Amino acid sequence: MLKIGLTGGIGSGKTIVSQIFKTIGIPIFCADIEAKKTYSDSKIREQIINLFGEKIYMNNTDIDKQMLASKIFGDRQMLEKVNSIIHPAVHIYFEKWFAEQKSPYIIHEAAILLESGFAKFMDKIIVVNAPQNLRIKRIMARGGQSYQQIIKRMKNQMHDEERNAHADFIINNDENVPLLPQVLKIHEELSKYGNYPKNS
Repeated sequence: MLKIGLTGGIGSGKTIVSQIFKTIGIPIFCADIEAKKTYSDSKIREQIINLFGEKIYMNNTDIDKQMLASKIFGDRQMLEKVNSIIHPAVHIYFEKWFAEQKSPYIIHEAAILLESGFAKFMDKIIVVNAPQNLRIKRIMARGGQSYQQIIKRMKNQMHDEERNAHADFIINNDENVPLLPQVLKIHEELSKYGNYPKNS
C-alpha cells in the first residue's frame, strides 16, 4: 500500500482535492485536523502551557486558536517549538491509522508536509497549486484572518517553485482547469500499485 502525501500552500485547495479522492474510495488522513486534536492530550497540553501560559487554553480545555496563531506565525522559532511537540504525536496517530487501511494507496493531507519532514515517510508526493492572489481571495472569503495574517502564514510555507521540485504529481487548481480529470489520472496511475508493500 502506497503512502501518498498531498500538500500545497494555504488556500491552494488541498482539502477539495482530498475530498475528491475520498469520493472515489481512497482513505484520507488529514494531518491538520489530527494536529488540532492533539492539543487536548494532557502531556501536550502541559508542554503548550509551559510555552505560552494557561491563557492559551480557553475555559481551561480548548486551545485558543487565534491567540496561538498570533504567537507562532510571526515567530519562526516559536513555531518550530510548537511543531516539535505536535508533529511526533500526529505521526504516531498516522501510523496507527495506516495499519488499519485496505486500499491500493492512502492520502496523507498536510499543509506543511515538506516543511515538517513528513514527506520522508511518503512514497509519492502530490502538490496542489493555485495563483497566490486566488489563494488569498479564498482565505479572505472564509473570514477570521486579515490580509496581513494570511501573508504571515504564507511566508512560513515554501514557495510554489520549491514545493513543486519535490512533487511526483502536480494538480492545477486555478479554477480554469477541471480538477476531477487531474485527480482521476493520478488515481489511475497510483492504483496500479495495489500490491505495493507497506513501508516499514
